[in-house]
Amino acid sequence: MAPIPVLVIEDDPMTREPLIDKIEQDPGLRVCGAAGDLRSGRQLIAAGEARVALMDLGLPDGDGTELILEATARTPPMEVMVITVFGDERHVVRAIEAGATGYLLKDAEADSIARSIHDLLAGGSPISTSIARYLLRRFRREQSAGAGEPAAHLTPREIEVLEVVSRGYSNAEIGRLLELSLHTVNSHIKNIYRKLAVRSRSEAVFEAVQQGLIHIDKGP
Repeated sequence: MAPIPVLVIEDDPMTREPLIDKIEQDPGLRVCGAAGDLRSGRQLIAAGEARVALMDLGLPDGDGTELILEATARTPPMEVMVITVFGDERHVVRAIEAGATGYLLKDAEADSIARSIHDLLAGGSPISTSIARYLLRRFRREQSAGAGEPAAHLTPREIEVLEVVSRGYSNAEIGRLLELSLHTVNSHIKNIYRKLAVRSRSEAVFEAVQQGLIHIDKGP
């Protein structure tokens, strides 16, 4: 059986190249094209070769949601899996409504990307844990007005640390900014993960935003 053609649309080479490498290592998959902006991605989608498109949302010349609409409108439609840093409500809902059937945050391990593509082709919907949790919570809210989970109790210092985490700083940089030892920063982040029931920085930020604990710029 011929390898499945996969399209990668991602503007950050540090993310794009590892994705391409992992896909090419799988004998059942091949990369048929890669793009770093909306214009180039639109041309590759129009070529119609790919069966699967891995899609970033924050492209330098526009919103990747436009490409999701174009990819899923083709006959036959392409399967689209979003790979992005955006885990907020607006981006998640828009991408899924546009037709994306997978949604992974960028800190998901690149090693698992080939497996996620095969899951997608088999009818699955690979979704990061925090995104799945959010969708379930949203469904419960829609089913029963006012139903929801209470916000996690983070200390003021933990919230301060998490706000700096949301701006992309490393643990060492957080320590310097807040005048804390690296050990203390690590302890705060460990406690944040435990209280929010998450396993990564982006999941922690996502959960905190959804619970109203922190507020960040959601980007374009």
